Amino acid sequence: MESGAVMQTTDKEQFSRSKARRRAGFVVLILALATLAGCSSGVKVPPVAVLPKPVVPAVSSVTRLGEGREGFVIQEIPGFDAAAVKDFERAVVMMQSGDYEAASRLLEKVIKQDPGVTAPYINLAIARMHGNKPEQAEEALQAALKLIPAHPVASHEYGLLLRKAGRFAEARKIYEASLQAFPAYSPAHKNLGILCDLYLQDPGCALEHYESYSAAVPMDEQVKIWIADLRVRLKR
Repeated sequence: MESGAVMQTTDKEQFSRSKARRRAGFVVLILALATLAGCSSGVKVPPVAVLPKPVVPAVSSVTRLGEGREGFVIQEIPGFDAAAVKDFERAVVMMQSGDYEAASRLLEKVIKQDPGVTAPYINLAIARMHGNKPEQAEEALQAALKLIPAHPVASHEYGLLLRKAGRFAEARKIYEASLQAFPAYSPAHKNLGILCDLYLQDPGCALEHYESYSAAVPMDEQVKIWIADLRVRLKR
């Protein structure tokens, strides 16, 4: 997903570089209904999709990884019946094909059956952002964050929404709160770095979070260039 942002310069070269940074940092995340895994270093733990059994009471848990692995797992067991599971899956397919309005309608239907699960809210927010409905997207993200405070993916999407709206200080608070709870979620480090670098004019913050991201994702050569540029600017 590419989400726009308010540009603060008319310099063509700077605009081009800024646009590249935004694209590099964005994530389209169509969540599985059950498990989300995040990892910053060590053994990579991929997302695990586990379909829920019908009519199970909704519960959620957050687990830190052990055995030398850095990361987390958020597990939710929705109380959906078979029809709601199919609706969720259809909504994901619709989002992948760009039919965000139809996906939103299905996700709203899924949420009515079990309003205690974060994944449909997050996907609904993404669909609403694509439909140019930022206020409704924000409502969906706030609902997800009430269920699991500082949820890394909900916080990540919320930060992008706030940045696009020019609410930079609020976006920073969202990212920082999420990273305090989930420091292994590397996309948040990258996008907080972008926020600090291009919108808050805080190069120290930007360098700190670019370096955290780069340690987790060393194959991202573009971020290494940004780090080198910041080190020159900061004379480090």
